[in-house]
Amino acid sequence: MLGFLIRLLPFWVREPLLIVLCSVIGVRIMYLAVHDHDWAAAGIGTAFLVITAVSVHRVVRALRARRNPSAATSAVTGADGATAADAVTQPQPQPQPRPATPEKEPNAWGQAAAAVAVFGAIAVGLWALPRYMPSTDNTPPPPSCSDGSSHEELPKAYKGSPRPVTSAELCEALNRPDLAELLGTPGETVTSVSSTDNTAPLTDEKVAAPEAAVTFDTYTVNFSATYNKLSIDQYVKLMKFGDETDVRALTVLGRPAVLSSAHTMKFEIDLGGSASGGPVEEGPLARSVTVALDHDDRGGYCDITVWSTSGTLPTDSVLLDIAERVLPKIPERS
Repeated sequence: MLGFLIRLLPFWVREPLLIVLCSVIGVRIMYLAVHDHDWAAAGIGTAFLVITAVSVHRVVRALRARRNPSAATSAVTGADGATAADAVTQPQPQPQPRPATPEKEPNAWGQAAAAVAVFGAIAVGLWALPRYMPSTDNTPPPPSCSDGSSHEELPKAYKGSPRPVTSAELCEALNRPDLAELLGTPGETVTSVSSTDNTAPLTDEKVAAPEAAVTFDTYTVNFSATYNKLSIDQYVKLMKFGDETDVRALTVLGRPAVLSSAHTMKFEIDLGGSASGGPVEEGPLARSVTVALDHDDRGGYCDITVWSTSGTLPTDSVLLDIAERVLPKIPERS
């Protein structure tokens, strides 16, 4: 179809278009071929440049012919040795018809300029078309905190004054655009987001304990807050009776904090119709940093925990870096 349209175009439109189009495409393909060391692309680029050279040669010949229209008149010799010019000089008995007025030929330079203008308009249209056309990218967007929220009515523990932070606020603070980079996996994207406005067990819904989690292919990060009266100093003492290991007390953003490790729980849910799933097992090791809700450590704390299904963990400096970026988004307990 394209070849048919090109053949229908006048000479002074077709050839300039071929020169501009083939030269641009040929130079671009040759540049990419040299950059990528692709010899097949170099051959294609050479073909476009050859077409450009042939079109330039045709235009040059046509321009020379227009400047000297009567320079090359070939003589046709008859059988008796007389030339066509001699035959024209002989008188003709028939009356000669009146010659018609020659038609004015179109301006070659005007046609060439119009062809270049049309090509430029097409190029601008093709460049601007994607900006105004709807996107055809069907890649689903990464999960957001609104997708993982439960949208249920908050328990009564969240209705006091000052109000505890909600799981949606924890999620917004944790689900940062640079979270994967902070974890040392900058190429990963979020696979799932969840948040729940929990309350601490055995408190009759009087102690708020919201939490949010952001999951990547490699790591899962959990962010929670507990509004009880347990200080970090008391929390460290309780760790002696638990299964926490590698406990290290420190300060984060001027607040008392502690680093610790503990195994997660692994359990299976049978969806085949049986009443129970598999037994609860010990899951992979998780690393946590627990930071007081205020500088005076008057009770309550935030937990940032990282684990992976493979059992690998980031360094403590990565965990502390995440805490220093996330905690300022959460107001201190007054």
